[in-house]
Amino acid sequence: MAAMNDERSAVARDVRRQANGCARLGSPLYAGLLARVAVDVESGGPCWRILSAFAGWPLDSAYALRMMGAVHRLVLTGEAPALAPHFVPGGDAEAAWPAFAALIEDRGDALRALARANAVQTNEVGRCAALAPAMLWSSRGMPLRMLELGASAGLNLRWDAYRYEDAWGDRSSPVQLVRRYAGARPPFEPPSLQILERRGCDVAPVDPTSAEGRLTLRSFVWPDQAERMRLLDGALAIASRVPAVVERAPAADWTGAQLAEPADPGTATIVFHSIVWQYLDDTERSRVRAAIEDAGARASAATPLAWLRMEADGPDTRLDVTVWPGATTRVLGRAGFHGRPVTWLA
Repeated sequence: MAAMNDERSAVARDVRRQANGCARLGSPLYAGLLARVAVDVESGGPCWRILSAFAGWPLDSAYALRMMGAVHRLVLTGEAPALAPHFVPGGDAEAAWPAFAALIEDRGDALRALARANAVQTNEVGRCAALAPAMLWSSRGMPLRMLELGASAGLNLRWDAYRYEDAWGDRSSPVQLVRRYAGARPPFEPPSLQILERRGCDVAPVDPTSAEGRLTLRSFVWPDQAERMRLLDGALAIASRVPAVVERAPAADWTGAQLAEPADPGTATIVFHSIVWQYLDDTERSRVRAAIEDAGARASAATPLAWLRMEADGPDTRLDVTVWPGATTRVLGRAGFHGRPVTWLA
């Protein structure tokens, strides 16, 4: 019994940390609901019967958000009509809790299965506010081959189809990234760019052109954050006309295979990832790094290589880039986990 209590305590602690993260990132609905989920877990209630399946999982696996994504999926499919009026912008956690708790009680087995089957796939389009100027900075003005690790649905591989303030991109794009920059705005140069290849990998890729894929992506957007949903819907519209290939493969194997042959002369290659590194174990990280460094050693002025990382660093993220030839590393900027605000440092 003591061991079970220890497990419940650990899960409740992780859920509270996720609640705090949701509060910090502007979702009072999820913050309030997860705070109540933590109390329910401690008492061995219906939420524990779902989350007990994840006891021992690391916090970085975001298993609390897996459960919330499963709940949101049922709302989106019309299977949780009592909860639907609360899963909206301005939704109140206290008002939502009775319907939420009833759904957990009634549909616990289905929710547990959905949570186990679906890893968090946010494919956060707002991060392109930081990634886009970093891509332009790293491109050296050359045509680009883009390779993304942990690409999910590949929406961030289509960053050049989005609009950034009044500075860069298609003015008519359904994805408008505005009010994103703190301090000096990053230089959006060159004014245009040729993308030769958009390719990524993921252990569980999502097809953004399918109904199931769109449902999965929407289910992981926090429902009280209307702008994130608008950006996602705009990116899904673009995905139907701008192709990108996302292959089912582990990061290290795929990176090594993609970089085995150099790009054509006159082409720059950018390997990039955003909020992915935490999901790789030490061995996988070392193999990814080795594959990139090996390719970097073969890079030339005619075939440069850049490794762009947007990864967690304390309360926000840091953009680092290493470029070859030369193996020079720079910190380009900092950004919030959802891409706001972006502070350009390069």
